Parts: sequence; structure tokens; C-alpha cells
Amino acid sequence: MLADLSERLLRALQPTDSFTVTETQVEDALKGVCNALLVADVPVAQVRGVRDRVLGRVAALQRGVALNGATVLRAALREELRALVDPGVPAYQPARGKRNVLMLVGLQGAGKTTTVTKLAHWYRRKGFKPGIICADTFRAGALPQLTMSATRAKIPYYGNPLETDPVVVVREGLRLFVDEGTEKFDLIIVDTSGRHKQEDELFTEMETLTQVAHPDCTVLVMDASIGQMAFDQAQAFKNRVPVGAVIITKMDGHAKGGGALSAVAATGSPIIFIGTGAFFFAAYGWKCSQVSTYPIWSLLTRSVSRGVCWNQRGPRWIWRQT
Repeated sequence: MLADLSERLLRALQPTDSFTVTETQVEDALKGVCNALLVADVPVAQVRGVRDRVLGRVAALQRGVALNGATVLRAALREELRALVDPGVPAYQPARGKRNVLMLVGLQGAGKTTTVTKLAHWYRRKGFKPGIICADTFRAGALPQLTMSATRAKIPYYGNPLETDPVVVVREGLRLFVDEGTEKFDLIIVDTSGRHKQEDELFTEMETLTQVAHPDCTVLVMDASIGQMAFDQAQAFKNRVPVGAVIITKMDGHAKGGGALSAVAATGSPIIFIGTGAFFFAAYGWKCSQVSTYPIWSLLTRSVSRGVCWNQRGPRWIWRQT
């Protein structure tokens, strides 16, 4: 999705590559940018807001100042695209040597169980000692799936196939990992049942789990293919639990992941990972707000300001960074 969006943004801005740009060319380029965002399934309201704010920025920057129209347009687009995916709120930073609890919540089929193992594997490579608690007692295949992936990744995990109350599972898991564990686990990741905004019972269960686990950060996992429904769903989660971060999964398998980006606007929380691949060793493409290599906003804004081409391994910059 990000590759397609970057390519469409480049094509939309090609008419502004010349030194002198007319007002009509600026409007046509902005129309192309809006079409690119709409094709990526970014909600219409957000696209309209981006367009209005960019026009306002261009008018304000050009008022009384002899600036090139293309430069002004690209500068305004950079700021607006960055604001689209980066709310300016710092993400939670786990600290080694102390207890850190992350609780993953999200819709059914969003990829929480796969993401749990990926997170544990990623943080272990950063020097943490992670442990996983499977509190998804609603889906029959959750614990077997986690058992397979965690065993393959060699991540300690806890789950009880005979227990139907996730609160009991979380309490027991925290006791084993933190209170009575012989090894010092400093990062506990809790996998929860999938739920929908209309399922009040499951949302009540999620609130209870929050009170029991006392997570340092509640992470909302969103499926890139959900489209523009992501805003309402993310808002429903934010209204019930303090969502502190967002992970968008399956971005490599769907061309319309822009709708999931609206979770940033709904929750006011930063995107900390982009999920690609199905296995624990499949790297996340970008990580915002923490040890950032290729943040999402950087990819989009650099495609606006400089241009970027893609290969199977990820972004390859056409121009040397300055």
C-alpha cells in the first residue's frame, strides 16, 4: 500500500518539477494527491481536511513572499502527510530491568496473536527478556497458534486450555512471569480476544483485563484491509480503554491500507509498527517513534520532496540523503 501510494504521489507531483509553476498546475497536482489518498482508502473527511489545510498553507506562505509555488506546495504537503500518520505523541518506551506490560487489543482476525510473537522476538533482539500470556480464551485455535509460533521463536509463554476466564489466565501468567519466576522477565505481552465495537460483553471483559494487568501501554492492532471502518472501530476502543499505540498489520497484502491510518486520528496514538509477513522472523517494515529507521511519515514525505523507488527488500532512495 505504501509503495503504491508513494508512486501515485510522485506521479501527481510531476507537473510541479519545473522551476516555475502556475496556480493551475498547483491545483492539478493537489487534486492528484487527493486522488492518490482516496485510492489508498484514506477517509474522505481526512482527505478533504488535508486539501483545505494545504491550500491554506500555500496561500499563507506565498502571501507577500517571493517563493516558488512548487517549493511551497511540497513543504505544505510534507507537513500534512506527516500529521496524517504522526499525532506528535511519543510512544511508550519499555525500560530494561523493570516490569513492562503491553496488552494487545483489536478486532477478530486483525493479527494480534501473530503480532504478539513478532513483538516478543523484536524486543528480545533489543536485549529484553519477554514473556507472552495468551488471554484469548474465546477463539479455540488461539493457544495452539501461539504455542506453535512462540515455540519456534523460543519465547516463553503461558496459557491454560482448561480455563475459560481470561482474567484468571492473566493473573496466573503475571504471577508466574513476575512474582514467582526464576528468570527475570522485564517485558510481558498479553494477547487478548478479538472483539467488535457492538460486542459490549467483550468490551467489558477488556476493561476488566486492563484493571487486572495494569498495562503500561495498550496497543490497538488494526488490519490494513478493514478500510474506512477503522475510524469508528478505533474510536470505540479508545472510548473504553486508554489506547497508547497502534500497529497496522497485513500492509504487504492489501493496496487499500489508508483507511487503517485513520486509527491515528481516532485514537491520537502513534503508529509504532507496520506488520508485514506471517512469521515471527518477518521484519516489520517501519517503526515510528522508537529507534526509527524508515518511519511511515518519512517515507511519504520523502516521496513528495525527493522521490523514492522500491524493490522487494523495501525502499531504495533515488537521491542521496542530505
